[in-house]
Amino acid sequence: MANQGYDVVVDVDEGGDLGHTDLQQDDLEFHSSNFNDPSNPRSKILPDTSTPFGSTQNPTPSKRFLWTLSFYAQFFDVDTSEVLRRCTSSLYPRAPFLDILDGNPDLYGPFWIATTLVFILFITATMSQYLSRNHDIHFEYNFALLSGAAGLIYGYTGFVPVGLWALLRWFGAESATLVECWALYGYANVIWIPVAIISWSPISMLNYVFTALGFVVSVAFLVRNLWPVVSVTDAKISRVLVIAVVLLHAGLAIAIKFTFFAHGSPAVKVNKPSGDGVGATNTTRPLLGF
Repeated sequence: MANQGYDVVVDVDEGGDLGHTDLQQDDLEFHSSNFNDPSNPRSKILPDTSTPFGSTQNPTPSKRFLWTLSFYAQFFDVDTSEVLRRCTSSLYPRAPFLDILDGNPDLYGPFWIATTLVFILFITATMSQYLSRNHDIHFEYNFALLSGAAGLIYGYTGFVPVGLWALLRWFGAESATLVECWALYGYANVIWIPVAIISWSPISMLNYVFTALGFVVSVAFLVRNLWPVVSVTDAKISRVLVIAVVLLHAGLAIAIKFTFFAHGSPAVKVNKPSGDGVGATNTTRPLLGF
């Protein structure tokens, strides 16, 4: 029993012999306890408050439920400097991105990257359409571009990682969580922001070059960081998954190129004069179904 008010003094000889037991009566010396003396540092020893073995009073770990704010707050536990560091790492990868996440994937960066890209795509596509028109024709903003950009970017960044994560779980690769897949695809969109800014030109060849550059950088980032996760599965399955990732990302690049960065985009609203030259008829070509 601990801390019951006992004061025990053990004398050890110079030889360190603790086995010496032939003590005489004169060798025994009793000392009065001084635990109540404030000057005695031993009086400051606090009683043992640890929970006894087998007690049911152990504190339970806090749980996060889907309907609590703490569950979602853990995915936004980053500051601006950390988000910028992760954005830089996606453009100039020096280490595996999952190692940079260090077990703390976030959705804050991917959300704002996707939102910024949506508005930049709308602005630059509008500029490209305006510069490719005859200025004697009244120009009208096509807000279908905004809804189309939102559907394309949010849909791709939100649903493709879910499908990839589900397939990885199905084939036994559990080293990447769903939030890590979201973070990986979200930060892969960083390269599309500068590409969208410089792709307002009506010169189609430049837009092809810029789009190809964005595709190469982003798909290399995805494949490099997904391969250690995918390679855990069967060799044939891993190759199929990587090819699917590349093809889906190529589809994103093609959609961006021919919807936002091209003269004569399928989203362009064309004003054609009527036969009598008085009025004008508006013909609108659809934008990815939006």
